[in-house]
Amino acid sequence: MKLSNQKLIYLSPIIVVAVIFIFTLTLIPSVSQAPKNLPIAFVNADEGMTVPAKGNVNIGNQMEQNMKRASTEQSLVKWISVSNTKEVEKGLNDQKYYGALIIPKDFTKKQATLQTAQPDAPAIRLLVNQGMNTAASALASQVLNGAVDKMNENMRLQLVKRFEQNGTQLSASQALALAAPIQKTVINVNETGTHSVNGNAPVSLFQPLWIASIAGAAIVFLSIQKITFSSRKEKLVNQVGFIVIGAILALAAGFGLAWLAEVVGISVPSFLDTALFLAIAYFSFFTLISAVLSWLGLKGLPIFVIILFFGAPLLSMAPEIMPDFYREWIYPWLPMRFMVNGVRELFFFGRHLTWNSSVSALTLISLISLCALFASALPASSVKKEESRSI
Repeated sequence: MKLSNQKLIYLSPIIVVAVIFIFTLTLIPSVSQAPKNLPIAFVNADEGMTVPAKGNVNIGNQMEQNMKRASTEQSLVKWISVSNTKEVEKGLNDQKYYGALIIPKDFTKKQATLQTAQPDAPAIRLLVNQGMNTAASALASQVLNGAVDKMNENMRLQLVKRFEQNGTQLSASQALALAAPIQKTVINVNETGTHSVNGNAPVSLFQPLWIASIAGAAIVFLSIQKITFSSRKEKLVNQVGFIVIGAILALAAGFGLAWLAEVVGISVPSFLDTALFLAIAYFSFFTLISAVLSWLGLKGLPIFVIILFFGAPLLSMAPEIMPDFYREWIYPWLPMRFMVNGVRELFFFGRHLTWNSSVSALTLISLISLCALFASALPASSVKKEESRSI
């Protein structure tokens, strides 16, 4: 048969271009990042001071008002006022904030000393929630440092103007204080450490687990396709065996991946918790893929390959950095985000394996998938045939 007679040859350029187009779309989130409303906490503990000619002066309140005016619906940062440091620490651990700016209670009083012979520069603490997301925490660090640098610049100009108006000659200590009227201390909380693939260990573990889920589901599906069932009951019993096989594969995948992670140099805080959580995630993905295969056959596999290519770039990004379309319509539907979030909590937030939001979401996916899987064993045609036999 001549090659020119094959219709698929003429369609091949269109197919190639279509494949390139589809997978080029996966680059859009990384190329078209649109940071917006990055939540950063702001604590104003400044008690202010009473000035004879001006009454009560509180520079912290002035800064807080400036922060609020800077927060709009389209701004890069969403400044969130928090009452105290303990509440901020809890919010950072609960992954509510990517960072925090804390103004101490003696801020105004120390600022006033900058015009005296013994200046004592006020200090601000900057907290960066490093484990929440690598890219977003780096952006939060830039924002926090930039905010303090701007405060320094404004305060420096104000002080220089006052010294000029008073005709005061600066002492060496005053000149040194003017270089940095506000001191800053940067503290990384929930640190990612040095053996975490630059904070991307959760995403790195997702890819082999997802591919292994596809492979396991496909192998079991092909094996079941070779079996001939004589009754609906026999097919249902076989589905129970399917669940047992899936659980065995999940344990093998969970403990195997956790062990290999340590072998390649990734720091695994709690091996047992990590292995069991990865096993839960694998079983969730395995049942989900198997449910789709039970209804669509092998032609359902490309769905999960496409999810891999479209989902992987998003998993390494914070939702606040994604373009609106991907944040609102793609990211919420990615089942693997629960696995990545769960591993992040185990690795960087000192959590243990508990019934948290990630585990409950993965369990719910498994239950729904199992219902669909058992439903596929009860096609309408088979039910009618059995009913006709009984009659």
